[in-house]
Amino acid sequence: MPTEILMPALSPTMEEGTLAKWLVKEGDEVKSGDILAEIETDKATMEFEAVDEGRIGKLLVAEGSAGVKVNTPIAVLLDEGESADDIGSSPSAKPEAKAEAPKAESAAAAAPAAAPSQAAPKKAAGGRVFASPLARRIAAEMGIDLAAVTGSGPHGRIVKADVEGAQPGAAKPATAAATPEAAKTAPAPAAAAAAPTGPSAETILKMYADRETTEVALDGMRRTIAARLSEAKQTIPHFYLRRSAKLDELMKFRAMLNKQLESRGVKLSVNDFIIKACALALQEVPDANAVWAGDRILKLKPSDVAVAVAIEGGLFTPVLKDAQQKTLSALSTEMKDLANRAKTKKLAPHEYQGGSFAISNLGMFGIENFDAVINPPHGAILAVGAGIQTPVVENGEVVIRNVMSMTLSVDHRVIDGALGAQLLQAIVNHLENPMGMLA
Repeated sequence: MPTEILMPALSPTMEEGTLAKWLVKEGDEVKSGDILAEIETDKATMEFEAVDEGRIGKLLVAEGSAGVKVNTPIAVLLDEGESADDIGSSPSAKPEAKAEAPKAESAAAAAPAAAPSQAAPKKAAGGRVFASPLARRIAAEMGIDLAAVTGSGPHGRIVKADVEGAQPGAAKPATAAATPEAAKTAPAPAAAAAAPTGPSAETILKMYADRETTEVALDGMRRTIAARLSEAKQTIPHFYLRRSAKLDELMKFRAMLNKQLESRGVKLSVNDFIIKACALALQEVPDANAVWAGDRILKLKPSDVAVAVAIEGGLFTPVLKDAQQKTLSALSTEMKDLANRAKTKKLAPHEYQGGSFAISNLGMFGIENFDAVINPPHGAILAVGAGIQTPVVENGEVVIRNVMSMTLSVDHRVIDGALGAQLLQAIVNHLENPMGMLA
């Protein structure tokens, strides 16, 4: 029977995408792992791999098609002995076979090629389990019984994501939150588009009907940002803690290190020191290294620090994992690489997902201070302003110091006021005593 190839969910927030380019044509033979197409998500342009082998019978979606919903059939794969004539008579080619896009981020996160769950994997006569060759190979390597895995592919076929989410020897796949215990640990679904809280689009258009305007259509990234930030401000009880840090010692220390690192082509930025200071502070105040998980708090052991990177039309928050263990030069090199690839939308989902804490630095734009919105499920975000020459009283005398303002936005469900104050104090201590960050 011909097999539908469905539009995949290539990021946790993806509900639709643009089929930018086909890399195969009708009649081509493909095998598991072959690149079929380039797909633009709300965050990046990514390659889409085949999970089955066969021959491309028909391309259902043209190159450049935008707004293609997740789980919409985009092509038909023919098995050995099948021809294009089988497509029209195949149930898989009928419109009613199309799956709806997932309505929550958690659905996409649980299964990159999410489709409605099947009660059990479909088997052929004789008890054979339908699974892609790649899924079979991974299952064999991991010691997983395919008969115990629920398939999320077309017609219940087991694909790579199903096997990767299963535990060796597990009776049920880890990706399905079918039991009360699993449901408790499943991520809370994100609000789809936030309910309208102001005038309707039609009302606003009428209001400005006599004025010269230009409409800007929302792309996937801007829609996602709007939905997530609306969700954050509506559901997260923010509170704000403000501190200043004197950067004079840090600037001297940075200049000394940069001179020593010049031969290696490394130049440390102030932001590199801020990342390291936050990573160490999260280790010193471990109760603040946490995220909100719906009905519980998850405390992280490593310091996985996200850093906001502005790109055209939006922003990314790539995550520097295990930042507490990395040297300043390693953090600097990794951050530059992540930022460059973010600007060309070449980051993989695992590079901008996760983390417990984020940094948003607008100091380079001359912003003195601001309040940042928490990126769920993070417990906090640090808004960093510019370092400014400021009169400061020290030992009864007025001196000029380079002072940087910071605001810590905190999720009160995760971090209380005193705990947030301890975290911010630890960050300030590291910034004002930078040599200790090398210890």
